[in-house]
Amino acid sequence: MAPPSLPQPWISTPLIESAALSKAAGCRVFLKLENLQPASSFKSRGIGNMIRQSLLKHLSPHETHFYCSSGGNAGLGCVTAARSFDRPATVVVPLTTKPLMIAKIKTAGATEVIQVGASWFEADKFLREELLAKDKNGVYVPPFDHPDVWAGHATIVEELPEKPDALVCSVGGGGLFSGVQIGLEKRGWGDVNVLALETEGAESLAESLKKGELVTLPKITSIATSLGAIRVGEKTFEMGKRKNVTSAVLSDAEAAMGCWRLADDERLLVEPACGINVAVCYDGRLKKLLPHLTKESKVVIVVCGGSNVTLEMLCEYRKKYGAVERQTTSDQEIPSTLTAPNGMSNGEAASAS
Repeated sequence: MAPPSLPQPWISTPLIESAALSKAAGCRVFLKLENLQPASSFKSRGIGNMIRQSLLKHLSPHETHFYCSSGGNAGLGCVTAARSFDRPATVVVPLTTKPLMIAKIKTAGATEVIQVGASWFEADKFLREELLAKDKNGVYVPPFDHPDVWAGHATIVEELPEKPDALVCSVGGGGLFSGVQIGLEKRGWGDVNVLALETEGAESLAESLKKGELVTLPKITSIATSLGAIRVGEKTFEMGKRKNVTSAVLSDAEAAMGCWRLADDERLLVEPACGINVAVCYDGRLKKLLPHLTKESKVVIVVCGGSNVTLEMLCEYRKKYGAVERQTTSDQEIPSTLTAPNGMSNGEAASAS
């Protein structure tokens, strides 16, 4: 018999207004801090809900073994949630997943982490055919394409105290995006503008919307590997066609800039898949994409988090992509302007004042 109830393996996260990002964007910017989840990303909600629902429905929950294919963060979310219920979890990641992420998944308590395939789709195929098919107690945990995953992510919107004018989130396979849309519908906020962001080299949703059909990218070339789904789910594609959605693609340099700017402005460390959400706040990008926004408009940015980031990686990004700052805001009232790689130095700021 399944237990009558189980605790939820995610937490309600803070929503804070960022003075720096508001100043940069020209509207009121609020950060939904999903980086504070147990698995350091929003995946704790969707994957956690999927695992929790599986245990509630399973006839022998104490015998279950969870299997997840992932670029990294979904796997970490799976293991973290499964271990909170004292259940084993095995994760299969593609060859693009870095040793840092593999180490974090193992440290979280994974039974095994297997690296195979050039993309998530290949890793997923291996998991289904070589592992799941041979384990009668195995439960498949999809990283983004399942109603229970969407329902978990929808709780982000349930926690918002009031209706925003716009909501910003990044898109990989589309689980977060679909969950946000479902959450908005549930609260009667279907007219809220949703800015769906991807990076060049991982823009499977944007390409699908452009061609009017689901598109499979040949490969992922972006540094934002957590957005590395070469094809979005059907639900994501259908929701992406709605009138309240604006799809946009930014460069790797802009995503990286969002990472170091957020670190300097708010002392938050995130990976490029999340940095892209912050990058739109600078240099008028947000209002170019959503021109109806005013100074008093309230915009919620989902700080989706992610564990594939270190201080050393941020330093490397600044060296490699620092030139992007030449096209970014030079407002000296924004802290990160003073520390930007090619932004204003302290001396320049002093003379400008």
